[in-house]
Amino acid sequence: MSLLAENLDILMFAALAAAILLGYPVVFTLAGLAVGFALLGAATGQMGLDGLRFLSQRVFAIMTNPVLLAIPLFVTMGMLLERSRIAEELLEDMGRLFGGLRGGLGVSVTIVGMLLAASTGIVGATVVTMALIALPTMMRAGYGKPLASGVVISAGTLGQIIPPSTMLIILADVMSSGYQQAQYEMGRFSVDTISVGQVFAAALVPGLMLVGIYIVFVLVLAALRPEAAPAMRDSADPIDLKRTLVMLMPPLLLIVAVLGSILGGVATPTEAASVGAVGA
Repeated sequence: MSLLAENLDILMFAALAAAILLGYPVVFTLAGLAVGFALLGAATGQMGLDGLRFLSQRVFAIMTNPVLLAIPLFVTMGMLLERSRIAEELLEDMGRLFGGLRGGLGVSVTIVGMLLAASTGIVGATVVTMALIALPTMMRAGYGKPLASGVVISAGTLGQIIPPSTMLIILADVMSSGYQQAQYEMGRFSVDTISVGQVFAAALVPGLMLVGIYIVFVLVLAALRPEAAPAMRDSADPIDLKRTLVMLMPPLLLIVAVLGSILGGVATPTEAASVGAVGA
């Protein structure tokens, strides 16, 4: 029993990984493991169940948190953009633009992933969309499986770091609470907080650097191994720059409206997320 009590955290992590890999819905997995290990912790004497009395208060506090309210709005914005099929049209036009270049399709997928990440703020929608659209296109173009899979995975997960990432919103809320608590313990009762806009500004440049690294990697690999990333089209194929610019305008305007208002201090994250959801 003592061995079980000392390794509850490891056991919970293993159970979480196993349940997700087996295909159980994430929402039920998280809820079931939380309740199950709370009871197991109480049975082994590692924790009490008195804290469950405050569960409803904690849920209400999260629902009324002005920072976390931005998350469902950004999720709504992302789902609307996913249903609008803008990703398919963007990938098609960007493919025409960079298709004559070795590795051009990989560059197009990375740029589209960046635009989707900055437009949606959620990773799940971007990963699913890129996997369903970009991966078959790259395979048909003759890309190697390792490179095609790597480009899709890396581009699809850019939403973790590129604002308006929902993960950054949660991180900003946790950091702000911890920072305030630390200041209170030091006797400073009038303190500044860490805002979501500051976290977004801090993550923007690293996110763009990551995109640049991905693009350089694809181009270098295409130069060293041309068979792994062939050109998508002949140089004689026409490029409709006007159509490409028209397709780029909606996501770019949405990005400027959401991120520009947050970073410029014009609107709070929740207000900007509302504008983004309406704009989507």
